[in-house]
Amino acid sequence: MASMTDIIFLLLIFFMITSTMVTPNAIKVLLPQGKQQTSAKPLTRVIIDKDLNYYAAFGNDDEMPIELEELAAFLQECAQKQPEMYVALYADERVPYREIVNVLNIANENQFKMVLATRKPDKKKKR
Repeated sequence: MASMTDIIFLLLIFFMITSTMVTPNAIKVLLPQGKQQTSAKPLTRVIIDKDLNYYAAFGNDDEMPIELEELAAFLQECAQKQPEMYVALYADERVPYREIVNVLNIANENQFKMVLATRKPDKKKKR
């Protein structure tokens, strides 16, 4: 039987593989690189900057500071407005893995669809 850690790890890998490229936000976050890119726009954004500050926004709203403890209630409120919403997580590449797992746990417990935002790979220079 798989442990919860194994399931979370597999979910993280799945989300990383299927992550989408979404429009940039005002908060400076250096996203990790990813190969799969789409122009889909999520309805809800969760941002973790390099200093572990959390921000969240619904739709075209501006990102507002939020505490991790308030995130589940915020996402549930967004889901009431738009039941088919999905959440994009913008996490700076320096954010510790445990912080990302905290957000994935909240999404998993509430059955929210989540994608991890990435940036395009750097172009390799030819010699």
